[in-house]
Amino acid sequence: MRFESDRRDFLRGALATSALLMATRPRGLAAALNPERHFAPVKVYRDRIIREVVGLRPYRPEGFKVEAERLGEKLLVHNYGHGGAGITLSWGTASLAVDLLSVPGAVATGSSRHNRLTRKRARHFAVLGCGVNGLSTARLLQRRFQDGPGTVTIYAKDLPPETTSNIAGGFWSPTSVFDPEHATTKFTEQFRTACRISNRAFQNLVGPEYGVRWIETFELIRNEVNLTRELLGGNDLYPGGEIHRDPEHYFGFNYVRQYNTMLIEPPVYLNALLRDFYIAGGKLVVKEFRSREELKRLPEPVIFNCTGLGARALFGDQQLEPVRGQLEVLLPQPEIDYCYLASGYMFPRRDGIVLGGTWDHGDWSLAPKPEQTTGILETHAEIMKGLKQ
Repeated sequence: MRFESDRRDFLRGALATSALLMATRPRGLAAALNPERHFAPVKVYRDRIIREVVGLRPYRPEGFKVEAERLGEKLLVHNYGHGGAGITLSWGTASLAVDLLSVPGAVATGSSRHNRLTRKRARHFAVLGCGVNGLSTARLLQRRFQDGPGTVTIYAKDLPPETTSNIAGGFWSPTSVFDPEHATTKFTEQFRTACRISNRAFQNLVGPEYGVRWIETFELIRNEVNLTRELLGGNDLYPGGEIHRDPEHYFGFNYVRQYNTMLIEPPVYLNALLRDFYIAGGKLVVKEFRSREELKRLPEPVIFNCTGLGARALFGDQQLEPVRGQLEVLLPQPEIDYCYLASGYMFPRRDGIVLGGTWDHGDWSLAPKPEQTTGILETHAEIMKGLKQ
């Protein structure tokens, strides 16, 4: 009985002490329960640059093209024009493209042989391009129609690590995909569907084997009205959302939008996809095509066009234009555990800190521009000045 009485006295005393602390030291207790987020600073110095890379995003104002047509007696399925979201949308548009093999009325009629191929889902496929969209499309074809080695053959001029996809930042966000003034309602529905399919597919690949991980992201905002803007693809694809109005602790910006998304490391990811393609019996032929007539001579009855910017010359798509992006890659900093987006963007990958922020429409140059190097470094150095140490 004495022990039980002492225990009750102890509990009453502990509760009283807690109440006193709550009353007299609210800020201290709040800080203990919600410790302040610490941001390790990015070391933005010119002598830390390990490489400069330039990529050309395949942009169409109307958005990516996923549709089928006849090519003589063959079925040609297009999947290209992803703008700045080639990696982000890859599984989504690959799924939309492969689905066209079984959608009634998706392909123009007029050839009985062509229609039989569609109905029977012919078991041999050619994929043009070995970037992220070519590899994703090839893997989906293998998963759905694999019928022994050689079911899917990739034809490509460039292979990883020489593809445009290898130069991408790898941040999961469907950026710079289309111009809202040119996009149709049908495309907008396709876009949202592709976002959701692709987001879920990447979640299944999180881990070191594919170089995919979740990461906290901070969008640094000057104008409060931008806080209400829906994130691309839908807010529900970016869990853990918060709004901060605390410039002292958040990069010196009055408004900061925080959320989580995935970061994909292209060198690791593309090598893993290519490995999976080979393991599943895929065949790869290094070849460049210069005309539709060459394509008609391929042995495969179904061809998927994942040539990206190359579709402009090969298929005469004059809507396609390059959007040039220059990246400065700094020495890796394992302690950097966040991304940020502002007038420039920063993605911390194992192969280096990626700094970017250029969008040059119609510029075909692949050479780094010294003035852009300086501008990128100055932009990110300025952001770091607002970071509380």
